[in-house]
Amino acid sequence: MKSDVLTDRPAAAGPPSPGGAGTAGPTGSGAPAAPARRAGGRRRRRGRWGLVAVLLVLSLPFVFPTWWMATSSLKPMSEILRSVPTLWPQDPTFEAYGRVFALQPFAEQYWNSLYIAALVTGGTMLVSAMAGYAFARIRFPGANALFLLVLVGLLVPSEVTIVPLFRLVNSAGLIDTHWPLIVIPVLGAPSVLATFIMRQFFLGLPHELEEAGRLDGLGRWGLFWRVAMPLSRSALAAVAIFTFLKSWNLYLEPIVYLSSKNNFTLPQALTQYVDAYGGPMWNVQLAATTLTVLPVLVVFLVAQKQFVQGLAHTGLKG
Repeated sequence: MKSDVLTDRPAAAGPPSPGGAGTAGPTGSGAPAAPARRAGGRRRRRGRWGLVAVLLVLSLPFVFPTWWMATSSLKPMSEILRSVPTLWPQDPTFEAYGRVFALQPFAEQYWNSLYIAALVTGGTMLVSAMAGYAFARIRFPGANALFLLVLVGLLVPSEVTIVPLFRLVNSAGLIDTHWPLIVIPVLGAPSVLATFIMRQFFLGLPHELEEAGRLDGLGRWGLFWRVAMPLSRSALAAVAIFTFLKSWNLYLEPIVYLSSKNNFTLPQALTQYVDAYGGPMWNVQLAATTLTVLPVLVVFLVAQKQFVQGLAHTGLKG
């Protein structure tokens, strides 16, 4: 009986062979993993290239006007006015750029716009940072009501206030000077959006940072200047780009406040390139416009990373 039991048992399983089905050997189930990963990588690369192609197509309506402006500034008037336009100048010439400076004091007008935009940007950054910090961190009676009153400035068009502001500037004897183009944007409604951005950013800062500063003996001004301001560089970059672009493109206010060509800013100066019959000199205007957009592109390219971070950190926290 004992021998029957022993002979009826199944044979003990020996060590698996290297190429057995139960292992992930060279011919086992693990072999297709590398080709699958390579196929997945190819699909992801194709997806990325497809996305890049779609973005390039969508960018054409935004890039083409700039391309047309820059290339047409190198064309003579006869080529610009052809019935069949050319995408690239057939006989490129820089004559229009020379006439930009010959017909007007364009270099002085360029400097006017540059230093006005720089002062307005710096002043707005300082004022909006202080106001935004006060609304975010200092609790005082009527703070929310006052902030809502400040936000009303976003709803008031500049055309509504231009007449009373002109009377005020005229009574102060500041007509045909740059003071109205500097002081009014810094202290007026144009800085409201900057104040809102800075307030929202400061609301998101952890209170523990200020508590650590208080332990080091910092007062309210020290907390603002040495703790909050260094941390708000991304929000300040967003404010700087918004403010610089708005001041650089300002058109209505210079027309109202300025009358002499030496005091003109660039948007106002661009309208002065006309022929003896009052018709626009297209190649000269396009050359001047090409020179005008360069500072805006430089500012955005330098601060674009901080600009995106500032908008992302602004949020909707109240």
